[in-house]
Amino acid sequence: MKQLPADTVRLLSSCQVITSVVNVVKELLENSLDAGALSIDIKLENYGFDRIEIRDNGSGIKAADTDVMAVQHYTSKICSHDDLEHLATYGFRGEALGSICAVAEVAVTTKTSEDDVGTQYTLDLTGNVVSQKPSHLGQGTTVCALKLFKNLPVRRQYYANTKKCKEELKKVQDLLMAYAILKPELRLTLTHNKVVVWQKAKVSDHRMALMATLGPNAVAHLLPVHHQQPEIVIDGFFPRPGMDCSLASSSNPDKTFIFVNDRPVHQKDILKVVRQHFLAQYPADSALNRYPTMMLNITVPASTVDVNLTPDKTQILLQNKVPFSILLSFSLQTVAGDQTENTSSSSSSEDWIVNLNPGDFDLAFPQLEDYMASTGTGTTNSGTAKGLERLDSHDQGHDKGKDVEQLSAVSWSRGTALTDPSTGEPLQPVKVHLATGSSSDLGQVMAKGQSSPGKKVSNAITEKRAVLTAYDLINNRAMRTPLSPAALFEMETRASVLQEKPTARLQDISTAVQEKWKNLGEEDRKKYEDKAKKNLERYDLQTKLASDGDVREPERQRRLVSPLSRPQGQKRKVLPSNQPVLDQLFFSQPQKKRSPGPKPSQPLPFSVVTLRQRLHCLSFQSSPRPQGLRLVNRLASQSAWVVLCGRKLMLLNPFRVEEALLFKRLLENNILPAASLQNPIQLTDSILGGAEYTQALSTMEKGSPELRGMAVFSDPRLVANGFQITLTPGSSSTERHLEVTAMADCVPFLGMEDLREILTAVLHRNAKTVQECRPLKVTNYLQGEAVRLARQLPVNLAKEDVEDTLSRMQQQLEETSQACIHGQAFFHHLSDIPDTEQEYSDPYSVLC
Repeated sequence: MKQLPADTVRLLSSCQVITSVVNVVKELLENSLDAGALSIDIKLENYGFDRIEIRDNGSGIKAADTDVMAVQHYTSKICSHDDLEHLATYGFRGEALGSICAVAEVAVTTKTSEDDVGTQYTLDLTGNVVSQKPSHLGQGTTVCALKLFKNLPVRRQYYANTKKCKEELKKVQDLLMAYAILKPELRLTLTHNKVVVWQKAKVSDHRMALMATLGPNAVAHLLPVHHQQPEIVIDGFFPRPGMDCSLASSSNPDKTFIFVNDRPVHQKDILKVVRQHFLAQYPADSALNRYPTMMLNITVPASTVDVNLTPDKTQILLQNKVPFSILLSFSLQTVAGDQTENTSSSSSSEDWIVNLNPGDFDLAFPQLEDYMASTGTGTTNSGTAKGLERLDSHDQGHDKGKDVEQLSAVSWSRGTALTDPSTGEPLQPVKVHLATGSSSDLGQVMAKGQSSPGKKVSNAITEKRAVLTAYDLINNRAMRTPLSPAALFEMETRASVLQEKPTARLQDISTAVQEKWKNLGEEDRKKYEDKAKKNLERYDLQTKLASDGDVREPERQRRLVSPLSRPQGQKRKVLPSNQPVLDQLFFSQPQKKRSPGPKPSQPLPFSVVTLRQRLHCLSFQSSPRPQGLRLVNRLASQSAWVVLCGRKLMLLNPFRVEEALLFKRLLENNILPAASLQNPIQLTDSILGGAEYTQALSTMEKGSPELRGMAVFSDPRLVANGFQITLTPGSSSTERHLEVTAMADCVPFLGMEDLREILTAVLHRNAKTVQECRPLKVTNYLQGEAVRLARQLPVNLAKEDVEDTLSRMQQQLEETSQACIHGQAFFHHLSDIPDTEQEYSDPYSVLC
């Protein structure tokens, strides 16, 4: 046997720790969180296989630790195995950064609060620092991993499929969503190929974090969960009972977030308890393969959890699994509203103990039994013994698929939640027996109850009563209006649809009834039409009887007749109906629409002649032909201003002027920020378009050379357009090297063609200013910035602001350029001010 080389051992172990892009992101993200970062930016290129960059604003890495920061098994999280009993960080093995170095090219840039300037460190395959240089980045740490799996071609080939790459990007987004929900104060941004894929801002609490991550529709049906024990705290949100299953769950567990000690985990036992309580709220098979949209953050002592099972630390072991499952089940049932039934009925204590093995209380949480005794769940030894008996029966019948009985909201609303143990039938409501005074009264009551044995009992929920008309109510004689055949069918079918689907919405029930009516046969439809016809005849007969009723008996005779002595079925006689008068009021004379009253107005003194004279005086105050622009007034409805220029009365749009002024200022003074290029671009005659372009570039203004003789071009025509070019001198003019080391990334697709456009303006148009050398892409970008800045101005400008705008327009803009970026003119001519009395009297001369 031979010992494996150190490089081989390191590569084999690293391949188990770093298996995908999401592993790299997870390890670096947890390092940032351990450093106390509140803002983390994740940037990927080519799904992370070309470049992974994670930047945070944490505490940074101390200079004394940088030499061993990526060496295997060097960590600042723990000192020995005993520290795992009080683990408070995500990482503890010291393998993450070193494993990434074994499968990628890694550079780390860091700066602490004590450092004056940041430092960028380049690491080799073993995690050792090979070079370092100053950096301009602020406090925090930036880790950049290039060419992931470059020395593992089979694994890189596995991710060559586009579908696999998109799945990997989705896993990264799901990972960030989990930490975004867990830490509301954290700001996260995910960028892929310079496009922001997902982001989350800082919020106040976990509910707002869920809303920012999943959306308001997914959070609207969630109820808070809170349960606290001396050593266990359960917080989170669980779906409201009775919600639509499609809104409260999903087909995969990507929206079921479970955290243990602030760590996202995949714990099968916890997920099983959660799904059991969720499935109990719905009928069988309706939510069988669904996962609830929920979030649970469970805090337990670190000594009772083992997180060192898998390299990604997502699988855990709980020391006290059974008692913990009981507490979790209790918390979820409290949210479902079943806590009252559980604490009041003796059977609920049996349900709590059904999953408990003998002696678990003594071995696990001693205070759990006291707590359950204080809440009424299993208070006596007999209840515990009875629960243990049910435990034996549950274990024997577990293979048969029997589940623990639970009271659900649906069974409670239907009246089938509580059953009689002897017969198995649902418990009926308590019957109230009436105390009768005599046998004759009792006989009348019995006779009244037996008079109509086949009479159908009305249901106020499933049946719709007919609408009452106005004259029915006024006449004190309530009669049902005739129903249409469809209404009769709906009244009879609604109850059957509701029995088939007890949890269906009213809209779904109405839709189902309408579908059944459309599919009804001709014979059945004719039956309902006959019923509707009979209903109409009944209504007409009752209306006629109400109109032609007999005269009520005298008052004396009515008093002599007692209620009990009146023959069965005899109706009280009423006064003659006023039906003809009511019909004439409600049907003969249609209501006239009320004509709208006159609008409130107030007369104001106004004279057109006086207005003309004042405008005439205003136009001739300084000279017979005044020059310049003068504001007259603002049009409130259009946010425009009336301006007088000589004899012309014009309409001014100040926002177009501001847009043109902003664009001119940006063209002259704006400097595009340049971002450093990972690979500098070497400039040659072929790239620039010829030797004359290279010569023109070399003659531009340069800064002071550095120690190695390298000089950076400081010509504003290059710098303002976002190009940073360096010149490295050689022994001859042919050996000089020109390189583009930085370029503006705010302008899309900025490249060497734009640099050639700048040099063309310098050579052929003798351009001296920055404004004359702007490439077309930069000009279009600055136009967009000018429009964006102009839209941020207030809608209603003050008179002083408009006067200042006009003053700057006359100073900065030429008379030929009197239009905005979009070609719209600043002024719109309204009319000319007349000079003579003849023009005053001629209205057409003013409007021409």
